[in-house]
Amino acid sequence: MAEGHNPLCGDEITIYAQVENGVLVDVKVSGQGCSISQSSASMMSQAVKGKSLAEIQALIHRFKVMMSIEEDSDDTPAVEVKLGDLEALQGVVKFPVRIKCAVLSWNTLLQALENAAQ
Repeated sequence: MAEGHNPLCGDEITIYAQVENGVLVDVKVSGQGCSISQSSASMMSQAVKGKSLAEIQALIHRFKVMMSIEEDSDDTPAVEVKLGDLEALQGVVKFPVRIKCAVLSWNTLLQALENAAQ
């Protein structure tokens, strides 16, 4: 479990992650916030459920590259992923102050996965 908060917009999110044998078998998201953070969290939960941790890491990286907060490099995960429906959130990049809203659930998921591994 992990909690995330975006004080600029008031977004709050809690993510519960169940990992078994290196696969995210279940993810639950609760919280409140703007439509961007809620949409991103909902789409994220659908995109990551049933995927391996390596696939999730790659998906998070691709999403952050799309949001212009990470760059592709030689260190990029070896797993090839496609964003699919998540590309609908690409328009958020035009509003830099809202990027944190879209990325909040993804950063919180990373923390939840780290906590689940302990």
